[in-house]
Amino acid sequence: MNHVLPFFAWIFFMNILGDPAGWKYALRSIICLAVFCYYKPWQWYPRLNLKNVPMALLIGAFVFGFWVLFETDFMSKYEWLHRGYLTIGTQAPWKISQPIVEMYYAPETCGWLFTITRLLGSALVISFIEEFFWRGWMYRWAIDEKFLRVDLGQYDKLMFIFIAMLFGLIHHRWLVGMICGICYGAFILRTKDVWAAGIAHAFTNFLLGVYVLMAEKYEFWS
Repeated sequence: MNHVLPFFAWIFFMNILGDPAGWKYALRSIICLAVFCYYKPWQWYPRLNLKNVPMALLIGAFVFGFWVLFETDFMSKYEWLHRGYLTIGTQAPWKISQPIVEMYYAPETCGWLFTITRLLGSALVISFIEEFFWRGWMYRWAIDEKFLRVDLGQYDKLMFIFIAMLFGLIHHRWLVGMICGICYGAFILRTKDVWAAGIAHAFTNFLLGVYVLMAEKYEFWS
């Protein structure tokens, strides 16, 4: 429950609060951070190994670059990427069906306070909640219901791919989401450090948020 409830709280408040807005995201982030801190899923894990931080930042930057790459004007010239088994109708699998037109989290819409809260909530709250949920709990639970006896470095090919697929499917850009799940998952298998994977995830989300604000690509915050 300690691993699951913070994530479920995020999904619950995302749905119960309804349409996106700066104050709603801020409220969700504050509540879910409180739930995360109350249940302390990290109590069964060793502390962050500082030696893993440089690699975590590199992985976070790599995932960010990969996340953005396919939606650049350069990649849009390669029509073969939008054809065949990689498509849903005419829509590329790394793109959302309908880009967000309304800039819900733009500072001119909600104010800089809620814009920065959106950035920090994405980087410092949901990223760590997700790592303890997906890689800390669900991957190991899929191997053994008594998941705490499954070593963080234990590799199960079928469950590893399954969890990466699930992780991707909850994101609008499902293909790159799956690749992200593979990167973060492989990092945990190598380091046995959920905190370091959380830092990688947080750095990805932080860089993406900075990119959103600088390039005004608010569809990434859909």
